[in-house]
Formats: sequence, structure tokens, C-alpha cells
Amino acid sequence: MTEKAEVDLTGAKQNTGVWLVKVPKYLSQQWAKATGRGEVGKLRICKKGNQGKAEVSFTLNEELTVIEGIEGKTVSAPRDHPFTMQTVGGQMLAVFTETSSGQSEERSDGSSSGSGAGPDKIALEGVVVQRAECRPAVSESYMRLKRLQIEESSKPMRLSQQLDKAVTSNYKPVANHENNLEYERKKKEEGKRARADKQQVLDMLFSAFEKHQYYNIKDLVDITKQPVIYLKEILRDIGIYNVKGTHKNTWELKPEYRHYQGEEKTDD
Repeated sequence: MTEKAEVDLTGAKQNTGVWLVKVPKYLSQQWAKATGRGEVGKLRICKKGNQGKAEVSFTLNEELTVIEGIEGKTVSAPRDHPFTMQTVGGQMLAVFTETSSGQSEERSDGSSSGSGAGPDKIALEGVVVQRAECRPAVSESYMRLKRLQIEESSKPMRLSQQLDKAVTSNYKPVANHENNLEYERKKKEEGKRARADKQQVLDMLFSAFEKHQYYNIKDLVDITKQPVIYLKEILRDIGIYNVKGTHKNTWELKPEYRHYQGEEKTDD
């Protein structure tokens, strides 16, 4: 049974404010490639004049600007990303972090939270005080990136490719599929059926036609347990095969063998 997670509210006590920033997908992917201390770039906040709004921009590190596309194509990601500032809009937003048991989390101030084995810990890092959107500055590198993205999105997911040699590791060809084997097995069983005496087969057929007027050949095979070819030879002597009408593709007895003929009218 898992223990309940603890909630660390140190961030609420310290009244820590955080920013909620929306970033482009390619930028987050480049951040994931950061090595060492995980430094991805520099954030610049400047204010023009006493009454002017703060201008915020992010500059991506040079070593994280290379983006590799399909077919070995590479482009340089734009480095400059100005922020578009937005208000929180009366919403109460907060940022939480979750630390798995047995792991420790290093915070931005260098301290660590959670140590040793135990239940998972959830910590309140701060309350959102500012929302923003990080957008790339329109430049030549940005246009090349968009061109690469369009080319990749327009290429089909599946391509036909001619193989120089047979593939032997993944999908091996099957000599015969399961449904074909089942068909062959049924065909052999049908071929093994012994032919019964003709009079015995006739008795079975007349008995069947006493119950129903029309039968398809499959049902008659099931009833008599006889090979199809042999059964059709006998049916041609006593029956009629309907090729059209309501009872198309069925057999019925010839008039002289029917027991269900209408009664003849008699004169009074």
C-alpha cells in the first residue's frame, strides 16, 4: 500500500512568484539537449524610462541552435526570442513539483528537497504572477526553420522503396496462410467422404424434401454427407435447380416426386 504524498508549502510561505511562459515546440526540444549544468540561454529584462513597460527577451545558447531534419538537413534555430507579456487575468495559478521517493530534487537556490526512501513529495514552488509568450524574432534563420518544418510535414508518412535484397530478419514470408490451410483441410475431408448407395442417398433426400421444399447444395451436403459431384448427379435425376426467382440457387423436387402437389378439383 502506497503512502500518501506530502505537500511542501514552503513556496507559499515565502510568497514566491513565478512566470508561466509558453514557448515554441522546437525551443523546448533544443532545451532538452542541454548538457552540463543545463544552461540553455540568457533572459534579459530591461525597462525604458520610469513609466515604460519592461521588455523581456530570451537568447538561446549558440551550441543549441543546430536543428537536424530528415535526410540529414540541418538549419540554425533563431537565437532571439522576445516575450509578449500577458496578465494572469484574475486566475489563481500555481506551479508544483513532484519528487519520487528515494530521489532528491535540487531547486534553483541550490537547496535540495526530499532525501532517502519514503513517500512521494509534492512541493509548491510558487504562484503565477505573470504570463508570457516566447516568440522567435522574424529573421532569415527563422524562415529557414519554417521552410524545413513545412517540407517535413508535407512528406508522406509511408514511402514505397525497392529493396536490393530480401528482408530476412523481421517479416518472413509464409509458405501458406492459415485460411488457405483450413480450406485445403476441408477440401480433403470432403474428398474422403465415401459414396453411399444411390438408393440410400435418395431416401435421405426424399426425407429432407418432406420437411422443406427448397434446399441449397451446401445444406444437402451436410444432410447426406456425400461428395458434391456425386450428390449433384443424383439431384439431376429427381430435382430441378432454380437459376432465378425468389428461390434462386436452390434445388427442389421434380413435379412427379413431390408430395405437396395441390389437390385436383372435382366436379360436383
